[in-house]
Amino acid sequence: MSDCLFCKIIAGDIPAEKIYEDDHVFAFRDINPMAPLHALIIPKQHIATINDLEEDHAGLMGNLFLAAKQIATDEGYAEEGYRTVMNCGEAAGQTVFHVHLHLLAGRPLQWPPG
Repeated sequence: MSDCLFCKIIAGDIPAEKIYEDDHVFAFRDINPMAPLHALIIPKQHIATINDLEEDHAGLMGNLFLAAKQIATDEGYAEEGYRTVMNCGEAAGQTVFHVHLHLLAGRPLQWPPG
């Protein structure tokens, strides 16, 4: 999608600090981190929101969580613990309409989150 910020990052048109990439997933550090590790993990396929998911996206969504596990391991937070968050829609805090999984670690995370 030509006007999607995350699609432009995947294409290399906008710089980002990449920390993970495979055939289906791209992950980079958030420019406004809420924790020492705050990564955004996105599918390379443009899907605007969770509400736009189809049954054939199940494997792709699983890949996002496997990437989160790998990044947490690589960054040294897997054993300590980490949080994954996915927002759907403006009222939930989604600001970029390309499905993305937040990975946060490295500080105590409160519950409920806010």
